[in-house]
Amino acid sequence: MKMSEIAFSTVDWSQVEPTRHAGEEGEATWRTRFFGPQDNQIRVRIVEYSPGYVADHWCSKGHVILCLEGELETTLEDGRVSVLTPGMSYQVADGAEAHRSRTTKGAKLFIVD
Repeated sequence: MKMSEIAFSTVDWSQVEPTRHAGEEGEATWRTRFFGPQDNQIRVRIVEYSPGYVADHWCSKGHVILCLEGELETTLEDGRVSVLTPGMSYQVADGAEAHRSRTTKGAKLFIVD
């Protein structure tokens, strides 16, 4: 990730229009902003997963994820499982390790990718 051509600004996340994304079970609500030039945009999101959410895909995109509320379980393709609770984060590079998320309680995350 190269952060370039991004002027200082603030975001009131409550004013960012949410979009809904169905999972295999449950849904995710994203509030998304993009920063930087078109050929190197950085996506920044607040994502809320409903209780019982299960992702409908394996993801190979790199992320930096901070858990704000709830609990997120992430399974890697090799079977390892990590659980994030508030104040915990993880990071993974593009194409490094496919991962899939789920939550029984619901979760609220801050994600940069």
